[in-house]
Amino acid sequence: MIRLIVFILIFAIFMAFIVLNLEHRTDISFGLITFEDIPVFLSILASFALGMLFAIPLAFSLSRKKKKKAEIQDIKAETQAKEKIKKEASPYGID
Repeated sequence: MIRLIVFILIFAIFMAFIVLNLEHRTDISFGLITFEDIPVFLSILASFALGMLFAIPLAFSLSRKKKKKAEIQDIKAETQAKEKIKKEASPYGID
């Protein structure tokens, strides 16, 4: 329920930003191409969307690294447990 309320508040703030900036326009140049009279909120929205697009691979790679690190730690723990069992099973502590 709280997530829904937060989402509605963020959406309301976003809509208010759009409404208040409808009349504000700017020119955007990409070197050879120039877009004229683009609303400010569209340029901000486009830059936010591009930032999210470029952040997605980073997020996936970080989660993959965490998962791999956890697997390595599990393997080390299993190996140490097996070695401990071997030492306890041998009467002289050797194989």
